[in-house]
Amino acid sequence: MPPCLMDRTLRSYRSETLPPPGTTIRIRVRMSARPIDEPHRVSSQLELLFDLTFVIAVAAVTAQFAHGIADGHGLAGLVPFLQVFFAIWWAWMNFTWFASSYDTDDVAYRLLTMVQMAGVLVLAAGVPAAAGHSDYGIITLGYLIMRIGLVAQWLRAGLEDPASRRTALRYAAGIAILQMGWLFRLVLVETGALPSSFGLPFFVCLAVLELAVPRWAERTRPTNWHPHHIAERYGLFTIILLGESVLAASRGVEGALETGEISGPFVVIAGSGLVLLFALWWLYFLGPAGDGLSDRRHRSYLWGYGHYGIFAALAALGAGLEVAVEQSGHGGAASPLALGYAVAVPVGVYLALLWVVHVLVSAEPVIFPAAVLGCVIVVMLLPLATPWIGVAAVVAAIAAGCVLLVAVTIWTAAARRGSGRVDLPGYP
Repeated sequence: MPPCLMDRTLRSYRSETLPPPGTTIRIRVRMSARPIDEPHRVSSQLELLFDLTFVIAVAAVTAQFAHGIADGHGLAGLVPFLQVFFAIWWAWMNFTWFASSYDTDDVAYRLLTMVQMAGVLVLAAGVPAAAGHSDYGIITLGYLIMRIGLVAQWLRAGLEDPASRRTALRYAAGIAILQMGWLFRLVLVETGALPSSFGLPFFVCLAVLELAVPRWAERTRPTNWHPHHIAERYGLFTIILLGESVLAASRGVEGALETGEISGPFVVIAGSGLVLLFALWWLYFLGPAGDGLSDRRHRSYLWGYGHYGIFAALAALGAGLEVAVEQSGHGGAASPLALGYAVAVPVGVYLALLWVVHVLVSAEPVIFPAAVLGCVIVVMLLPLATPWIGVAAVVAAIAAGCVLLVAVTIWTAAARRGSGRVDLPGYP
């Protein structure tokens, strides 16, 4: 065999016929759309590592929001919290959906993903300045690093996958142009050319345009995201956020123990908070989102975007529980009513949006509207009783309401299953 032909054959072997991901290091694989019905598609080790970097970012924004609540400035800190969390969530979203379509797991893909991880860590380092002084310089830098890696991935997809070239190049162009918009906003803020009253509208405008990029890009040709893989990725991120809430509550326990005051309210809030998180986890995984997304791919935008509120609510709940536990044995700047709502509002938002995303992809939702509506109303009204029954009783009642919602949902689904109408996942 001639040397040039042998070399070409070896290159083809290396790039096209190497074993599946996870069995060996692949130097280069031509980037093309993965099948939407690929069997046994699960999160890769790289995706799990990617998620771990977001643990740090979410912990940072949750801790800063908790400080605001503890100082009696919860409402003032809400908008910065939502802004920073949008950057975290949107960066995670962009990578997750791209990886579902184009994960090659070769060297170039891994390196560009690690660039995005570095950007997440830079963003996390800028959270205190953004929350405390409205200084978004470091966060914008981190966001820029993440977008450089993502744009490079889309450009590679456009070059190597002719069938989806227009879609990939639209993604790359839209992301790059909007990143210039974020840098322009930062320059205007730093130079004082943008009045403070225009800061939030400018942010909202750019955020809406960010949300519009996927819809615009995929008008030419939809990407081949895998429904069960996406459902698993969202479930894993939900678990991460629930874990962050556990971590935040544990920080509150640590702070309370440092004062040497272990009281009845302390035990009640700590125990009820844990039960509450268990109930919220149970509710999220009642419905099989993968099958629903497979049958209703056209609703994926609303389903995916609706999770912003779900994820933000879980992060905010962690902050509320942290402050409630920490201040259980002594007073603080935050009023009891504010502490009650710091727990109730995130729970109410979570329950309402969870029902919405289930309805979007489920033929027959397992979370029933009357039960959810009743639970949300009760949860939102309970903090009004805080002056009389205390924060601990309010948190315990919220947890009890969510546990009751789980029980009602399971019982109703079991009754339907008995009549042949529904099979609830996880129950024989």
